[in-house]
Order: sequence, then structure tokens, then C-alpha cells
Amino acid sequence: MSSLADKLKSLGVQVGTSHLPAPQPDDRYPIDSVLSGEVLPTQLGETFIHQERFAADYRHGHAPIRLNKSLEMMSAWAADSRLRDLPIESFAFLDTETSGLAGGTGTYAFLVGAARFVEGDFVLQQFFMRDPSEEPALLEGLAHFLAPAQALVTFNGKAFDAPLLATRYTLHSIPIPFKGYAHLDLLPLARRLWRDRLESRALKYLEENILRAPRTTEEVPGYEIPWLYFDYLRTGDARPLKGVFYHNAMDVVAMAALLSHTATMLADPFHEGIEHGLDVIALAKLYEDLGQWDTAARLFERGLEKGVSEENFWEATRRLSVLQKRRGDFDQALRLWEKAASEGHIYAYVELAKYYEHKKRDVKSALKWTKSALKQVEKSDLPVYIRKHWQEELKRRRERLETKSK
Repeated sequence: MSSLADKLKSLGVQVGTSHLPAPQPDDRYPIDSVLSGEVLPTQLGETFIHQERFAADYRHGHAPIRLNKSLEMMSAWAADSRLRDLPIESFAFLDTETSGLAGGTGTYAFLVGAARFVEGDFVLQQFFMRDPSEEPALLEGLAHFLAPAQALVTFNGKAFDAPLLATRYTLHSIPIPFKGYAHLDLLPLARRLWRDRLESRALKYLEENILRAPRTTEEVPGYEIPWLYFDYLRTGDARPLKGVFYHNAMDVVAMAALLSHTATMLADPFHEGIEHGLDVIALAKLYEDLGQWDTAARLFERGLEKGVSEENFWEATRRLSVLQKRRGDFDQALRLWEKAASEGHIYAYVELAKYYEHKKRDVKSALKWTKSALKQVEKSDLPVYIRKHWQEELKRRRERLETKSK
């Protein structure tokens, strides 16, 4: 029996694509006809650069692009004292668009956006390789732009952009220009500040929901970007890349605005502009972790006053009660534990039992709170392994207290 392919051939229909002519690059739409720019000559060849300037008073959404607050708290959070003392002109903001997300030696950055404050303006340069053979020239041009800087600001750059670029520099035997720089990655900080309030901490989502700066219709989804570049290499038509340049530029600009916004939050956590209770509570947790307990306690109280969901309210109450205990403010801790116990929170019963046993030396009251905690556990709908943990701990405590009360 003849196959479908045989029947098609008998009818004169050619099967497959081998007979088709190879696509020819379209040289009518090179990158310099789509975007303004210049070809930068370097010792390692040429690369294309598109440049934009943003005035010092430019605002991205409601956030100024230029930092006007101290980075002291940001420096403490990042555990890098260099960030505190550097002028904003020493920071370089950097983002890459790559041929894939896997990393490794097979992935390269075909477009790198980098920006610095120069004579007051925010100067953004985008280095683009029109052909993979221009990669050494791109890297060389980027190194020249980064040379005056002493610190990098990225978004997930410690895990992705910086290691990727370091690999490319090493492969071409070019010194890594940012080696030894201070590096402020804003993604971990964004996760600390907004993981409980926002469903995503992607840069574009933060841009829309925190900075209030939605992007225009020029925006292209990040997952499409590698394929748009591959299509460009195949066809030579650079027109679809205009959206890629826009995406990259907005990422870099958004980083500067997000740095300004978060630095303001950390420097002035009681500012009336911080309206959401969960944002205040997130700041409280951060200040607590940095050992600034008095400020953290005030922030927890402020956040609880602003109103949050019940789950977040009781979690913040627990954190605040433990903090007050560490600060030695047992009156406030006792008030919070009693309030939480009245709502059936088991940890509060346990803390009250500890307080009366160790602080007040009141074994009778400690035993009462321990027994109440056991009753609460038995009627709770906790997962079996959690219920078992509480029961074992509380029974041991009850036995010890019963022995001490004899």
C-alpha cells in the first residue's frame, strides 16, 4: 500500500522543506533604521549602542529616579558597608537580555542595558550585538561604560546577570570590569518587603503595583525575547526588536526608581506615605532582624493599627510578643499573649506558662496555662504531626510542673 507521501509525489506535490529556498536576510530594516544610535569601535571590533538620557527630576510612576535618601539601612541589610558611603554617581544599574535562561557557556547576553548618573542625568546605554561575532566588542564597550562605577544595582543579578557576564568575559579573556564591586541585588529585598502582600515580586509587577508605572504597548513578554532575537538573526529585520529595547530600558529605569523607593522606606519607616499595614510589618521584621528592636516594636504596633488580614494580624502579634519578651518588656508581652490566648492561639498559652513558671515563680498559674494549652490542642484541627508535637511538649511540661507543685 502506497503511503500518503507517495500519493502526493505522484500528484506532483513536493513533500518536506528541502526544496524550499533558504530565507534571505532582509537588509531593509537594520537596527540603526529602527532605533537611534551609533556604532562604537573598540579594540575588539564594533558594537551598536542606543542611548537615552533621563533628567534628574524624572519620576517613574510616583518614585523619583534619583536617590535622595541615605543608604545606611540598605547597607546594613545588604551587609556591605561600602554601599553606605558611595555617592549615587558610583552606582551602575545593569540588566541583560539573553539567548536563554539556562545559563552556562552556551548562553550569551545579546543586549545589555547599563545606566549611571552623569552630570545629574541618568544616562542609559544599551549595548547590542548585531551578530554573535560582535560579542567581544559589546563586552569591551560595556567595560568602558562601567569603569567609573564602584557598585552594581541589579534585580536578580547576583544569581543571573553578573555570573553570566563574568562567564562571557572569561571566555573571551577580557578582565571582568565589575570584579570587586559592591553589588546590591534588589530582588531579595523586594521579597522581604512584599512577599506577604503581593502575589508576585517580578520587577514588572512591582513597577505596576508599587511604583504605579505601567508600561506601554511597546512592552514584550520576557519569554519571547530570545526568539525575537533568533528571528532577527535569521531574517535581518530589526523592527520587532524595538520592543525588546523598550523592555530592557524600562527594567533598568525601574531598578533606579525601586532603589529610590525602598531606600526611602528603610530610611523613614514611619513616613505617612507607607499606607499598607503589611508593608509596615515587613519593615518591622527587617528592623528586628537588624537588631533595632525598639524601632521594630513601634513598627509592629503601627502595622497592627493599620489593619491587616486576621492571619497576618495574629502572626504579627506573635512576632511582636516575642520581640517584647526579648526587649524585657514583659508587661506588653503579657498583654499580647493574653489577647492571643483568648483567641485560641496555642503558642500564647505556652508563653504564659513559661512566664509564670520562670518569671513569676508561680507554678500553680503555669500549670493552669499548660493544662489549658493541652485542651486547646486536643480540640484543634491542626495537622496530626503538629498536634503530636504540641501534645508531647505540653505533657512533659505538665509532668514537670506537677512534680514541682508537690
